[in-house]
Amino acid sequence: MSEIEIRAVRFDAPVAQHLIHAALADLGARYGGTGDDTPVDAAEFEPPDGAFLVAYLAGEPVGCGGWRSHGADTAELKRMYTAPAARGRGVARAVLAAVERSAREHCRKRVVLECGDKQPEAIAMYGSAGYERIPNFGFYKDAEGCVSFGRTL
Repeated sequence: MSEIEIRAVRFDAPVAQHLIHAALADLGARYGGTGDDTPVDAAEFEPPDGAFLVAYLAGEPVGCGGWRSHGADTAELKRMYTAPAARGRGVARAVLAAVERSAREHCRKRVVLECGDKQPEAIAMYGSAGYERIPNFGFYKDAEGCVSFGRTL
């Protein structure tokens, strides 16, 4: 198995946008519509208030995830995605660990995220990584099927 390499990139970089569009297409197939209408600004993912990371296998971009500030000491996980061909190879866990490390390095003490109930693989991964259900928040706070998670770093 190839080693997973994680690189910080700008949210608006072409490689990031390619993966984000794939993530939104995946969500759109699961839920309909655009996949996620949450307002997101590329500037929110600039250090020290956020970061965006891309995972590479054998030099190919196969996954992504980032965080943005959600209050003074909390990071919100956004745009986690692994390309179908790379699933089951530890990419999502590597990205999640890197996102958490980045958030911790920028003095965040907690990570929160929104997910949907039609993403059982993501829900299982977050649970196994120590995330617990929290009250819904954010753009989809009142949406049917929204599930939110949090974890202390």
